[in-house]
Amino acid sequence: MGATVAITPRKARRCYNAHHPFHAGYYFAPEHDDTYAELGLARGAMAYFAGRSSPFGAVGSGVVTAAFYNFHPDLVAPHLPRAWKIASPEAVLEARPRITDAYLRRLLGREALSSPEMAESATLALRAAEACRRPGRPLYSANADLPVPDAPHLALWHATTLLRERRGDGHAIALSEADLDGLEALVSHTATGTNWRPAYLQSTRGWSPEEWAAAQDRLRERGLLDAQGALTDQGAELRRAIEADTDRLDLAPYEHLGAAGTRRLTELTGAFSKVVLAGGGMPLKEIGKR
Repeated sequence: MGATVAITPRKARRCYNAHHPFHAGYYFAPEHDDTYAELGLARGAMAYFAGRSSPFGAVGSGVVTAAFYNFHPDLVAPHLPRAWKIASPEAVLEARPRITDAYLRRLLGREALSSPEMAESATLALRAAEACRRPGRPLYSANADLPVPDAPHLALWHATTLLRERRGDGHAIALSEADLDGLEALVSHTATGTNWRPAYLQSTRGWSPEEWAAAQDRLRERGLLDAQGALTDQGAELRRAIEADTDRLDLAPYEHLGAAGTRRLTELTGAFSKVVLAGGGMPLKEIGKR
């Protein structure tokens, strides 16, 4: 499992897709908003922005808008820095492992959390994260300052958070290089046929239908969308290039883990994620229907 072992972008992405639901279920769990509401934070956007940005400290909306990339600034601004007057970043950070423990315990069960497979998964994911570097990766770097929890399931969530935020940071680099702003990134992404539907992204990212249509017009002017809002050949090629760049920028952790370790991490976390998804850990039907 040395750093010199080559691994393909496809296998690295497959591993990321396997462990991502294990991390992402945190944001959709009822325990998320319930716990932050106990701190006085409003459910929904305020809880999300405060929880995800808490590793930065008491930052304002500008930092979060830049780092999160595709949220409307006017959606972020009412909540940050206001949230920090209600609950300190330290209090929010202290709540994150409690939320994680509660939702994983509910969806996976006590036996899975204490299993050898969970401990092995945490060891592998933390080893992969050893290869992550900080420059140009603000969300990863902020989370990397946090201590690794002792409990294996919390350590795995921490490690998958590092890997997720690092990939997201790299994706933002690729989108910026492609000269797509946050809204144009969403519009062109949904045009690829993804399950993420425009109405859902408009409501959760704060963009109006009029702003969405204006972004479509800008992409048409660049020759990336056709009159019906579908990707042109040029647009499809740009999106392929963005995903290839994202994969390239995300290779290091999996190269460090090596082919065998990556395959094992994919197998183990894929099994946990399957249970998370089966238990409604991510609202896939809602994402696709709205």
